[in-house]
Amino acid sequence: MSIGFTKDGHVARVTLDNPKALNAISPAMDDELLAAWTEIDADPDIWVAVLDATPGKAFCAGADVSGGTDRDGRMALGGGLTGVGGPRYVLRKPLIAAVHGYVIGGGFELAMCADVIVAADDAQFFIPEVKAGIIGESGILHRAVRRLPHHVAMGMILTGDRLPVTKAEQYGLVNEVVPVDELAATADRWAAKIMACAPLAVQAAKDAALRGLDMSLEQALGTRYEPIEAYAGTKDQLEGLAAFAEKRKPVWTGR
Repeated sequence: MSIGFTKDGHVARVTLDNPKALNAISPAMDDELLAAWTEIDADPDIWVAVLDATPGKAFCAGADVSGGTDRDGRMALGGGLTGVGGPRYVLRKPLIAAVHGYVIGGGFELAMCADVIVAADDAQFFIPEVKAGIIGESGILHRAVRRLPHHVAMGMILTGDRLPVTKAEQYGLVNEVVPVDELAATADRWAAKIMACAPLAVQAAKDAALRGLDMSLEQALGTRYEPIEAYAGTKDQLEGLAAFAEKRKPVWTGR
């Protein structure tokens, strides 16, 4: 059990690979995920990341506790992305989650950490804790009530009922639903759409949008965002202005 990590041009692909446990995330996988996120952020030639999982019944069943529940307090689930169980890691680069099958508990939460979610038409989302008679870290609850209509989220939380992908699309939880065999290509298409934009501007926009969520509208409007200010005078900003004046497509460098 491990993760896959590959680079193809400006795209990094991170793959959960623990199919015998429904791609649940072990502490060792958490270590590898944190290393992957850190490398993605540190490499200026990576502009977009895609998170997917080995084909099978599930995208991810959350934390793999088959070897015990002690995670040594090393980091949060998902290499830090969820902020549950340890320090939260906020990825600077845009992240696309490509989900299929069962998207359960912490796996559901990990998917919600992405900026874009594309889903196979067999995807089903679960918050199963109360049905199993357990409740622990509550990150999934806080994210669900922020990502879904209130009564839809509370219905899932209080009953453990599943949310089929058709409803997830209707409620705006996912960006697109496609047949299973088109999932990877759809994630790549979304990555290409993002890469058509200036990468540093994309990262600055993500930073401002997410930071502003924790503020009132007035505070968000009055805040200065360092990545936006740092973008001024970059090669890509100048390239964007030149391409507009010359009526051509810009050629971005991420610098």
